[in-house]
Amino acid sequence: MIHYKRTYLSAGSNLGNKFENLSKTVNLLHARAGKVVSCSPIYQTPAWGFDSDDFYNICVALDTEMQPQELLDVLLQIEKEMGRVRNKKKGYSARTIDLDILFYNDAIIDEPDLVVPHPQLHLRKFVLQPLAAIAPGKIHPILQKSIAELLNECEDKSELVKTKLEITIAKKDFSQFNFIAIEGNIGAGKTTLATKIAEDFNGKLILERFADNPFLPKFYEERNRYAFPLEMSFLADRYQQFTDDTSRPDLFKNFMVSDYDIFKSLIFAKVTLQEDEFMLYRKVFNFMYKEVIKPDVYVYLYQNTEQLLRNIHKRGRTYEQNIPEDYLNSINDGYLEFIKTHPEINPLVIDVTDLDFVQNKNDYRFIIDKLHDF
Repeated sequence: MIHYKRTYLSAGSNLGNKFENLSKTVNLLHARAGKVVSCSPIYQTPAWGFDSDDFYNICVALDTEMQPQELLDVLLQIEKEMGRVRNKKKGYSARTIDLDILFYNDAIIDEPDLVVPHPQLHLRKFVLQPLAAIAPGKIHPILQKSIAELLNECEDKSELVKTKLEITIAKKDFSQFNFIAIEGNIGAGKTTLATKIAEDFNGKLILERFADNPFLPKFYEERNRYAFPLEMSFLADRYQQFTDDTSRPDLFKNFMVSDYDIFKSLIFAKVTLQEDEFMLYRKVFNFMYKEVIKPDVYVYLYQNTEQLLRNIHKRGRTYEQNIPEDYLNSINDGYLEFIKTHPEINPLVIDVTDLDFVQNKNDYRFIIDKLHDF
């Protein structure tokens, strides 16, 4: 059973589009740190402790399963992504976003880089005012007073103006799509990602079925001899599977997501076939391709060859273990050339070489954010 900790955060911005900065930050918190339970109104407040433009300030209630240091790391990463540059010099400065942990449940933490409750929250009206809007009865575990009491006693005479702006949590879903294709080289993780997206966002999953292709092991042993029958059999199988799967929409699913697009047949064939074989193959392919549904967005998971080889070795399919490096390079080049010359497919290239979207939920959310924003 997961035990969530009710955490209160403050967020402020006085550089750039302040409302947009706060809105995006709250949505990033909701996606990466936990569930945003409530968000205060936005208050326009004067800069505290230095001369600068006015701030927009809010407080957020967050239910998180993260430990305090883990949460702090996420906050610092969000600040960095939002363009925050931390100045090592002492004193305050303007910033695109500033995030602080005010309370972590009722924990009392005193570490070199993290003190909770925030040691100055009871002195700052720009923190107490928005915090009182969402948690007036929260008791400070050291001072043993409620937030409402601390606000009433606060000697900070800053004048705060409650704005009419409101922050909403953007719902992450893919219901605006009909069909998403996840593509990539051998071992790039396309099946894993398509499966996770289908499970998490109620999509109909369409997977390429080719494990029993009798030509595949032979092809890896004798490429020239078995290339043409292999590519023709793949094309026939993909066409039949693809048309069958996409022609029967599931009324209980929001969209379709596949781990392949039928155009991959032409990409692989161009790499593996002789020129005369490819010309014949392309005639057959063009006839079939006219009849199939096209994806709304074509996601290509790029990984460098070294990482692909590690992935292939790790999953342990015997017939794949001797795939040459130059073959993977050719496939990557073929995909990228296709994407470059076919902008009408709405391509989205995501470099996943340094990402682990299976074990690292932040890496997975990064991909989801990319796709959702697209």
